[in-house]
Amino acid sequence: MRKMTNVFMILFLLSLAVLSGCGNQTSGQNSEGSDAKNGSDNGKTKVVFWHAMGGDLKPVLENIVKKFNEKHPDIEVDPVFQGTYEEALTKYRSVGGTKNAPAIIQTFEVGTKYMIDSGYIQPVQKFIDQDHYDINQWEPNIRKYYQVNGKQYSMPFNSSTPVLVYNKDAFKKAGLDPNKPPQTYSELMEDAKKLTVKSGNKTAQYGFSMLNYGWFFEELLAEQGAYYVNHKNGRAKQATKAAFNGPEGVKVFNLLNNMNKDGSFFNVGSNWDDIRAAFVSGKVAMYLDSSSGINSIVDNSKFSVGAGYLPHPDGKDPQGVVIGGASLWMSKGIGDKKQQAAWEFMKYLASPEVQAEWHTKSGYFAINPKAYDSEIVKEQHKKYPQLETTVNQLHDTKSTPATQGALISVFPESRQKVVTALEKLYQGGDPQQLLDEAAKDTDRAMEIANKTKK
Repeated sequence: MRKMTNVFMILFLLSLAVLSGCGNQTSGQNSEGSDAKNGSDNGKTKVVFWHAMGGDLKPVLENIVKKFNEKHPDIEVDPVFQGTYEEALTKYRSVGGTKNAPAIIQTFEVGTKYMIDSGYIQPVQKFIDQDHYDINQWEPNIRKYYQVNGKQYSMPFNSSTPVLVYNKDAFKKAGLDPNKPPQTYSELMEDAKKLTVKSGNKTAQYGFSMLNYGWFFEELLAEQGAYYVNHKNGRAKQATKAAFNGPEGVKVFNLLNNMNKDGSFFNVGSNWDDIRAAFVSGKVAMYLDSSSGINSIVDNSKFSVGAGYLPHPDGKDPQGVVIGGASLWMSKGIGDKKQQAAWEFMKYLASPEVQAEWHTKSGYFAINPKAYDSEIVKEQHKKYPQLETTVNQLHDTKSTPATQGALISVFPESRQKVVTALEKLYQGGDPQQLLDEAAKDTDRAMEIANKTKK
């Protein structure tokens, strides 16, 4: 799960009028409008693909695109890195619905409701129907996030879920079974206390940590089968009220509050690099991370690393996890030829062979489960058994409106409200009061957004 929520997205969602005046932030060579007629200068149908895969993933994606272009001489996919998810979506807001819009844009999961309501996209259901394409080959618990009222709006691409990462060596030293990570809240609290090591007046090792990031709160909520917003997470009809401040949300805040008070919880802040560094250095024995980060953590740790399912409240039947990451959306009004070429590229990305390569090199789930039968994936899972744990957790997830994820156009802003509540919680705030405040702010933002849409 990559870093998503920042001021760009908040401004984007709250200040549509201001953002509308920002203009096109892409250069002519990076836009669909720069093409001659329906293709590029070499006669090929050009498909501009805006993505947010930076760092080590950029060359991996570019290599996949290169292979597609070689196999399809009449199509030229042009991958253009547009920064973070928020930055890419902000830029798309300025060109969506125009000839300068890219054929495909990668958008994070919490941008789903905005994309649907924008009027700028062509649901891929159109091409699924035309081709009689079997979407059952896609991972059910992934594709259903981007499916509303039976219509598939986008194609899942890079998907991840939260996972409990723990130090097996520290477990042994604390007298705990390194092959049995905590499954319930009470087990998590007990293990965290045993794993907390004091050195004089200081704590040398904390038992548990969780990033100050709304995604993890949402996951712990869904694990209980609870909704983030009303009307079945906005999937029955338009969401109008926050629901995360109910008993299930309070359980999550009480858990973190109690661990913070007993000294077994380490408040590392909201930076992904910081929490991963704290774990690798031995400062933290257990923490929640994205499944896509497992390989890197294993490679950079000097101790044995374990992976476990997301903990759940005692006596509660675990429901599973909500997928994070992003999907691929097709622009509307760019011409039938470009749309068809974009669809060909999407189908290529969803093939077992490509998904096997993407899974092993990125750590993200394969949206086509047949990829797990390939030899390269089997070898990867032997090397990183932790990765298989994350896949099993996804497969064990029960498909419900809770685990499908909430549809809310102001999701990034709401997430930030939850982050603020978490920060105040660690400073001694009351769990119920803090959640109520975050819910009230979310309600207000949804009311404004819903009126704007009307």
